[in-house]
Amino acid sequence: MVVDAVLSLDQDDLNEKLIGIKKITGGALQDSLFVDGVAFKKTFSYAGFEQQPKTFKNPQIVCLNVELELKAEKDNAEVRVDQVAEYQAIVDAEWQIIYNKMEALYNTGAKVVLSKLPIGDLATQYFADRDVFCAGRVTADDLERVCQATGASVQSTCSDIHASHLGRCGLFEERQIGSERFNLFSDCPQAKTCTLVLRGGAEQFIAEVERSLHDAIMIVKRALRNHSIVAGGGATEMEISSYLHQFADKSVPHKQQAIVKSFAKALEIIPRQLCDNAGFDATDILNRLRVEHRKGNVWAGVDFDHEGVRDNMDAFVWEPSLVKVNAIQAAVEAACLILSVDETIRNEESQAPQGPQRGLPPGAAQRALRGRGRGMPRR
Repeated sequence: MVVDAVLSLDQDDLNEKLIGIKKITGGALQDSLFVDGVAFKKTFSYAGFEQQPKTFKNPQIVCLNVELELKAEKDNAEVRVDQVAEYQAIVDAEWQIIYNKMEALYNTGAKVVLSKLPIGDLATQYFADRDVFCAGRVTADDLERVCQATGASVQSTCSDIHASHLGRCGLFEERQIGSERFNLFSDCPQAKTCTLVLRGGAEQFIAEVERSLHDAIMIVKRALRNHSIVAGGGATEMEISSYLHQFADKSVPHKQQAIVKSFAKALEIIPRQLCDNAGFDATDILNRLRVEHRKGNVWAGVDFDHEGVRDNMDAFVWEPSLVKVNAIQAAVEAACLILSVDETIRNEESQAPQGPQRGLPPGAAQRALRGRGRGMPRR
């Protein structure tokens, strides 16, 4: 699912922000789905919304930044009229303006109308009577991804809308997913975006899945841009550690040998931590990994499926080599920075715990009260 999501993007740009992630509580993780297009939660709607059709094949889509709603005048607005007919003319003109907007949108042939701004009950019922779907208050991110997928362009006016301004998709539908209703645009001919709908039993679990998905998306993106890969699962770290141990034994006769061996041992923390996260016996698996790398099995790493050791290159557990290089460089630079600190300065006063403040001396409160108002009577 992650690979399909990254491949659906523009390969020259690979902007991961165009991958929408929607979280729905309930169901199992296996119920998560990939939408080759755009999916967003049903927006606020009025009563006439239920009369609108919820499925279209090959519809035309218009995206707006226009408000289709009759609004009350502002508090400080003032209209001076001399006759009732003049007031009625103002009201009629206001209704005629919004009717002209809706008629212009209907004449474009669009079957789906989306807008960043509200679409009121009048426009909702107008479109429902003409078998047109409308949704207002669509977020800017979702509307941008709809434009990326369907080829539409956001219009700030309802007049002078041409066919080139409209978007198209193979299928539009409103589907119930869990306890939420979603608007799905799929089979988009110009799709350079997608949506991942995540399911899970708890919000914390879905949030953890989202973080894991982000890491996977970045790794796939990096793999597409850099074709050099290495095996994951701690295989690379164990091979570097084995090489450094042999190099120290053969070529470093002085005290520097301890430094090289310490660096090699530090690299083993990666497979050890992977074993701890998976609940494996880290000591046993690390011993087996050392034996495999001594035998020349370069890509031997942790087997998470069968709690053992395997060739992770053959098992398709890959990582971009650039990620490994950057990780090791960052770790070395951080260690060198810490070692370069030869002295620290500490403010003893800020380190001392702050005790409770002293109370007022006896009789201070009474003396303070005597100095105000009429004072206390003497006996």
